Amino acid sequence: MFFTSVSRDTGTSISRTRTVSRAQPTPVKLRKLLEGVSLWLLVALFLSLHPVYAEATERGEETAGALYFGEPGSRGEQATLLSADYQVTVSGLIAETRLRQSFSNAGQNWREAIYVFPLPEQASVYSLKMRAGERVIEGEIQTRQEAATQYETAKAESRQAATVAQERPNLFTTRLANIPPGEEITVEIRYQQAVRYQSGEFELRLPTTLTPRYMPGAPQVADAPDNWRQGWAMPTTQVADADAISPFTVLPDDLPPGSHQASISLELYTGLPIASVLSPSHSLQSTWDGDTVRVTPTEGAVPMNRDMIVRWLPVRGEAPSAAVFHERWQGEDYLLALLVPGVERGGRLARELVFVIDTSGSMAGESIRQAQAALMRGLDTLGPDDTFNIIQFSHSARSLFPSAHPASAPNLNQAQAYVRGLTADGGTEMAPALARALAAGKERSGRVRQVVFITDGAVGNEAALFQQIEQELGESRLFTVGIGAAPNLHFMREAARFGRGTYTAITDLTTMAKPLEDLFGKMQAPVLTDLSVAWPDDIQSEALPQRPGDLFLGEPLIQVVRGQAAEGKLVMSGRLAGGQNWQQSLDLTSAAPGQGLHRYWARQKINGLLDRSVVTKAAGESPSGTRTEDQVTELGLKYQLVTPYTSFVAVDKTPRREADEPLDAEPVPTLLPKGSAPAMLRYPQTATGAPALMMTGALGGLLCGLLALVRRRTRT
Repeated sequence: MFFTSVSRDTGTSISRTRTVSRAQPTPVKLRKLLEGVSLWLLVALFLSLHPVYAEATERGEETAGALYFGEPGSRGEQATLLSADYQVTVSGLIAETRLRQSFSNAGQNWREAIYVFPLPEQASVYSLKMRAGERVIEGEIQTRQEAATQYETAKAESRQAATVAQERPNLFTTRLANIPPGEEITVEIRYQQAVRYQSGEFELRLPTTLTPRYMPGAPQVADAPDNWRQGWAMPTTQVADADAISPFTVLPDDLPPGSHQASISLELYTGLPIASVLSPSHSLQSTWDGDTVRVTPTEGAVPMNRDMIVRWLPVRGEAPSAAVFHERWQGEDYLLALLVPGVERGGRLARELVFVIDTSGSMAGESIRQAQAALMRGLDTLGPDDTFNIIQFSHSARSLFPSAHPASAPNLNQAQAYVRGLTADGGTEMAPALARALAAGKERSGRVRQVVFITDGAVGNEAALFQQIEQELGESRLFTVGIGAAPNLHFMREAARFGRGTYTAITDLTTMAKPLEDLFGKMQAPVLTDLSVAWPDDIQSEALPQRPGDLFLGEPLIQVVRGQAAEGKLVMSGRLAGGQNWQQSLDLTSAAPGQGLHRYWARQKINGLLDRSVVTKAAGESPSGTRTEDQVTELGLKYQLVTPYTSFVAVDKTPRREADEPLDAEPVPTLLPKGSAPAMLRYPQTATGAPALMMTGALGGLLCGLLALVRRRTRT
């Protein structure tokens, strides 16, 4: 080092500079010193980590396969065991399901189980029973607030109680209070759903788990409820109930043996002979008894890690071209009519086709491969008169081209290479991708503009996205393709409906050819436009949907009406793709007996009211939320249905738990959907070697600091 010394003599100011050499370590000596210190730190760290890892290993061996809940650092108790039993009866176009959820308390304390679970996107829950030993308690429909109050009161008074509430049209929550140690309580739910029919094939889907949803927006820490830890997400500015729709997801090996298994049995009676029954999701065993077919999974109880899909085909020549069903409930008539237009596909139209593909983290694994294959198939359908573009999105949206390009061979080759290079990672910000895809569709371009949206729909802000589609759709048509073992079909269906298109679900790569062929066949041109339906008694206001959309190839027109007797003729008319007028009538006196039509009508009415609220908000008009809530609540109470504003609650009258005995609240997890990447797991607090990992992190930080110090000293 060099220092400057200044000395002053009397009467003279003289500056003298001299060099002072001090004995200082050289860079080599300093490096050796730090290496010695680091070595001793590593030895000390090893000695401290050894008992930590030993404890973690011992704890892991002791509890292998068991899931534990509790605060960080606490052990907690073994999770409640869950099993489910589905008994499904299909009659005509309506499927009735009795779902039993059994919760077994294998721990030492009394439990409250909180279970967030999926149901079909159009499910109508109309019954609840709680079974505890020999006691059976019937549930009652109440307003959501009243049901919650009764449940919390019973829980505090040590009485057993159960409630079922709707979080989304396809997502519900069961709460079950005061499960005794070593005992089992069963919640029995009954719901109905419509059977999907298109292209001569019937389909029924039973969801058993859900893909973890992305929650956009900033966390609302200050406003978070005390019990937000029931889910892995906190409320956000865009998803206020994120904590209520984010159940923990785990792997089968994380649970005790036998937990999260489902027994499933279906009885199919459609009123016509069935030729074959198949499933793209499970191996099935089918038994024929006349026109009735009984169906069960070949393996018996199945893991609750994917949707079960059952499809059946009628005997050749027996596929319905028209059908009508009749039910009389509480003195009122309900009719459901189905009509399949027997028309040929129209001429091919020039199109601008925009593919939007989800490349967020929830698509990692099998889902992104399915999405890539679907997009590749879509590119193959482009003709020389078409234009196209590709938009991918995760935390942001990116386009292949600045605007739609002609479907030339060089452009298609570039697109195929682009698709093959896609990977899945990041968040699911759909809004920017929708805005980019729909922006160019607000003006007529001379081509039919179609947007194909390929995603698993794993988002929590569905309503905001529906509003966006309603507001920005313009002249576009939106078609959705659901990907994965457990896609959010509520989003897929409603997004397509608001987008005046249709939706398709892909289960796996081996069975995707036919649904994609059907989808892209429909997109060539709608079969019927400008549809109108005239009932004999002129009660169009009670017919739902009131304004049917366009019919695509293979799709039936289904309408349900209240107050119409099974008399006279129903007349349907429209315009063919070539411009010709079309008309067909249906004799109502031939109506077959139907079940559950009143609930189906009520569900359609409720959906229409909620849709109107979405459209009103999208248009920027004054909200009529209170009026909508009152109307939906009235329908829910009258028809005994769970809605966003009504819930079922069942309460035992006799206290079971002593006042001084603790009650532990436990969120029951769901299984990670089959084929999803492990990064999608959302674990609760578990018995793991977390202290060891924290110590390892501290080691990394310490070594990084030492390395930085060495480099600084060396440069100096």
